[in-house]
Amino acid sequence: MLNFNFSQVLSTLAVAAVPALLGIILHEVAHGWAASRCGDPTAKFMGRLTLNPLPHIDPMGLLAFVLTSLSGSFIFGWAKPVPVDPRNFRNPARDMMLVALAGPLTNFLLAVAFGLLLWAVLLFFPPQEWLYSSTYVFALKSLQTGVLINFGLGWLNLIPLPPLDGSKVVAYFLPPTTAYRYLSVERYGFVILLLLLFTGTLGLVLGPLVRGSALGLLSLLGIV
Repeated sequence: MLNFNFSQVLSTLAVAAVPALLGIILHEVAHGWAASRCGDPTAKFMGRLTLNPLPHIDPMGLLAFVLTSLSGSFIFGWAKPVPVDPRNFRNPARDMMLVALAGPLTNFLLAVAFGLLLWAVLLFFPPQEWLYSSTYVFALKSLQTGVLINFGLGWLNLIPLPPLDGSKVVAYFLPPTTAYRYLSVERYGFVILLLLLFTGTLGLVLGPLVRGSALGLLSLLGIV
């Protein structure tokens, strides 16, 4: 029988909610913004260049976020993909790669932003004076989680498995016929990704990248 500590579950969800929503939504907005800059206004016309979470929420992606948060393992979730029409691009192959890169790069920038906020909070509100405050402790946990989640989203999406963003980057450097065959794996990509997640393989691959990136950033900021 499963025995969940519901207070711990709610605490975990509360701490992760804002960093995860920001990371997932801004990831998709970045795709749409980059597509618009490259000549495709589809996302803009469909109202997807917004920070309002409602147009971006995918019920299954939200459920995956909740369930993986409950498990205490690698947190995983997604939003509705931003619509992109490569026919509007000035240079379809190159621009598709740039649009794909925009999402993960945004997550890496968000991770740095959360790290800088954490540094500022620790500098101006020293822990020895504020650790008695539950609000202060919650803020520290949320900022730390923001660093980890956004590094996680960035590295996850750079995995070269269609339909993840990394596959679009790899496809740019392949001959057209090879790239087409490679990207056709997309029909199985989601199933493969879930298998990697639930067998723990995804965590084994991403864990060192996420932890190494987070520790590197926090070390540069003098936090650890």
